[in-house]
Amino acid sequence: MSQALAGTDAGDAARRRAHVYRAVWRWHFYAGLFSLPFLILLAVTGGLYLFKDEIDLARHADLLSVSPSEAPKPWSDLVATALSAQPGRAAKLVLPATPSRSLEVQIDDAERARQSVYVDPGRGAVLGALPTDGKLMQVVRKLHSLAFFGDIPNRAIEIVGGWTIVLVVTGIYLWWPRGGQALRIRGTPGGRLFWRDLHAVTGLFAGGFILFLAVTGMPWSGIFGDLLNRGVSAAGQGYPLYLWDATPTSTVPLGADGPVAWTLEQSPVPVSTPVPAARPIGIDRAVAIAGAAGIAPGFTLVLPKGAEGVYTATVFPDDITLQRAIHIDQYSGAILADVGFADYGLGARAIEFGTNVHVGQEFGPLNQMLMLLACVAIVGLSVSALVMWWKRRPAGGLAVPPLPAPRALAGVTAIVFALALIFPLTAASLVVVALLDTLFHLPALRARAA
Repeated sequence: MSQALAGTDAGDAARRRAHVYRAVWRWHFYAGLFSLPFLILLAVTGGLYLFKDEIDLARHADLLSVSPSEAPKPWSDLVATALSAQPGRAAKLVLPATPSRSLEVQIDDAERARQSVYVDPGRGAVLGALPTDGKLMQVVRKLHSLAFFGDIPNRAIEIVGGWTIVLVVTGIYLWWPRGGQALRIRGTPGGRLFWRDLHAVTGLFAGGFILFLAVTGMPWSGIFGDLLNRGVSAAGQGYPLYLWDATPTSTVPLGADGPVAWTLEQSPVPVSTPVPAARPIGIDRAVAIAGAAGIAPGFTLVLPKGAEGVYTATVFPDDITLQRAIHIDQYSGAILADVGFADYGLGARAIEFGTNVHVGQEFGPLNQMLMLLACVAIVGLSVSALVMWWKRRPAGGLAVPPLPAPRALAGVTAIVFALALIFPLTAASLVVVALLDTLFHLPALRARAA
């Protein structure tokens, strides 16, 4: 009798586990269904962007590379040369990081489109021009974030990031070896078992890296990223607010004029104090002041816009500890605010470190190769998932995994929702999917509950 009861209990436990497995599989399927097309795009563009400097230098060598000169011409003269070739308002300079690189002068033309003019600092010759977002890796970056297609498609990246976290966590649960199973690839390349094992082995080895990429990419997303930035700053873990206490500021954030470090995107830009009859210090002195303050070579200098504008020197090199932003009064030359990586709060430093690793900048070629392998794994997982789905799909159907018991489905759905809750857009999309799935299968769920 006791053996029969024990067998019944064991059978009930096995059935419960099977229903939980089906519920997890169902959410893994939905996560993949919505994420795979985007994940392939993200993996390909992200893998390219890891080598942005190398690719841009090869693609635009005629604009970026120059013969080193021991006596470069004054920066103001070079800007004047650029303006003679491209009339408009000089908005920003990207100074050469090494003597073999050109000066980039970003100019707003009459149609308010920004053009980049490249000038040889030694010869003072214009090398050519491109739209500021026209360099190959800038296009790749905008494709990676879907910003190439506008703000609304860009929001899809935030949704996909959250779904990817769900995809990885559910995948690890599904494919984790059980009952002494070996982690290996079986079968022949044409068979479903081969693709199943290839998917499982790749996912288990690469899952942690993919999860890292998903989490560290989310600070750059629209809604969640903005909320996180404001929350980190409000908690005193972002940029040091006290540095602006004694300085009048504008309502313009630093990130309004182009990409900057995530931590400083929302930091306010100070204003210059106009002095009667005072003349602006000019570009050459502003560059000298920033250099004397110890900013790393290759910094960007945003030029003042209007009577209260300031010179803003920023640099965000591969060495994260050298991140810096310096605001300079355009009349007195006084440094109004100077903030670097060491001034960030602990939370901001952790996020900046994560994003730096994400883009392959933190520890040289090894960082690039590890992230590239993760991108290759994402493409491999996506392809193997599509092959598995194709092999098991019924004619005219989606091949959604079998419907589990209502209690198992509700429990797993609650856990999945908890995973996505921190990301508002992902959580909202998950609720929609859960409601549609429930409504579509409501009769079957009622029958199972009965």
